[in-house]
Amino acid sequence: MFVELIATFVAGIAGAGVVLLLNHVLKGKLPPWLAPVAAGAAMLLATISSEYGWYSRTAESLPEGMVVAQTVESKAFYRPWTYVKPYVERFVAVDVATMQQHPEQPELRLAQVYFFGRRSPINKIPVLVDCVQGRRAALTDNISFRDNGAISGADWVTPAAADPMIASICKAG
Repeated sequence: MFVELIATFVAGIAGAGVVLLLNHVLKGKLPPWLAPVAAGAAMLLATISSEYGWYSRTAESLPEGMVVAQTVESKAFYRPWTYVKPYVERFVAVDVATMQQHPEQPELRLAQVYFFGRRSPINKIPVLVDCVQGRRAALTDNISFRDNGAISGADWVTPAAADPMIASICKAG
């Protein structure tokens, strides 16, 4: 966030600098209010560019084997341009490369799920998925595994039929 703040200030200085240089070339024919307006416009454009570029930069930097399962777009009244095109504020990625399943329970899968937020730390949760019954459970201390791969103590959640996290994990396995 600090780097974004510095980049915004640099964009403002550059915007004002362009107008001041242009005013010098035109021998002072531009109105004096144009430099601060250009600085503000440059700062606003830098901020908007950073907002819209965050998701693509982050998703492209994911290691091989990570699949984006779901994105969450954002709109806000104090960002009127987001009503024209919402930006991705958060997303969920599944590490399908390290996904595990037991040979005797092929419908059950264990995957690491990562939650990314624009200005939030990355959270990682191991998730159990039952692909046949379309349900999932976060791996907690209450869960125990038997030798045959059966699971007990899971707090299963059955989300909507088209849950993107379950779909990504089951499709990858």
